[in-house]
Amino acid sequence: MRVKKAELHQLIKNKIAKAGLSPEHAEIVSDVLTFADARGIHSHGAMRVEYYSERIAKGGITNDPKFSFEQTAPSCGMFEGDNGSGFVAAEKAMDHAIEMAKKNGVAVVGVRNISHSGALAYYVERAAEQDMVALSVCQSDPMVVPFGGSEPYFGTNPIAFAAPSNDDRVITFDMATTVQAWGKILHARSKKEAIPDSWAVDEQGNPTTDSTAVNALLPIAGPKGYGLMMMVDVLSGILLGVPFGKHVSSMYHDLSKGRELGQLHIVINPDFFIGLDTFKKNISTMLDELKEISPSPGFTEVNYPGERGRAREKNYEENGIEIVDDIYEYLISDDIHYDRYDHKNKFAE
Repeated sequence: MRVKKAELHQLIKNKIAKAGLSPEHAEIVSDVLTFADARGIHSHGAMRVEYYSERIAKGGITNDPKFSFEQTAPSCGMFEGDNGSGFVAAEKAMDHAIEMAKKNGVAVVGVRNISHSGALAYYVERAAEQDMVALSVCQSDPMVVPFGGSEPYFGTNPIAFAAPSNDDRVITFDMATTVQAWGKILHARSKKEAIPDSWAVDEQGNPTTDSTAVNALLPIAGPKGYGLMMMVDVLSGILLGVPFGKHVSSMYHDLSKGRELGQLHIVINPDFFIGLDTFKKNISTMLDELKEISPSPGFTEVNYPGERGRAREKNYEENGIEIVDDIYEYLISDDIHYDRYDHKNKFAE
């Protein structure tokens, strides 16, 4: 079914607040989840609300966290999340990074001891909207085999980037460092469908097309993706003093405990380099030139990163956001959660 963005936002906020978060924090969580659904990133949208609500209700997310920020140098800082909502901590830490970069040219802010923070694109776009260039990386559950290995060690460890132009176009990409996202495996598993043999491996470390036999994902482009996911874990784990690699907590193992995740924001002020006006002008020129390239067979045009997501958002604003009926029924219900996720495996089974 289709739901207007404002209605979806309110329903999510109501449910998260009922689970125990303050109205202020529930508002931010709803902002990020609605952003994801509006861009067509449904794996990070309303479908996650029941999981977050169960973790909040069971104490795995601190409802009244003691957030703190320490600026350790003119361009460096650490944000302590106290296992509060990752959405809220990541947004507040990004705001600190933006202000530091405006003043000092560059900012690197670590966010530690937080819960899951959702679609990273939201945070880097927050910086781009204020004429900054931003990069954000974070950890996730160990579910990916290292190149040449047969057992999972790293998570999907996403990377997001955004940069402004001199018009309303924003370059945005948000990618996992695996060939395919975990949600795609779960979707195929629920449908009992086969998957390409380049996506995942079984318990013996062999490539598999059987979605029900998947034990771990594969890094994108083999050793290159392996290097990228290690880089992300170093920057958002080891650098920040939180658990890393196979020590990162499971999303579903125990919803009464905090996850102690890490995230890193890097924000750059173009005005301290080539100058903001020239930077934005050259970004726009780049995008124009990409549009002038003849498309290859099967394509109608060359899209810049983030373009299709913004097109989906415009369509959804006009026609409503697509939401699975069962998710909508949960959102409008009086129930907080149905005990579906606690102490489950990585498939939430």
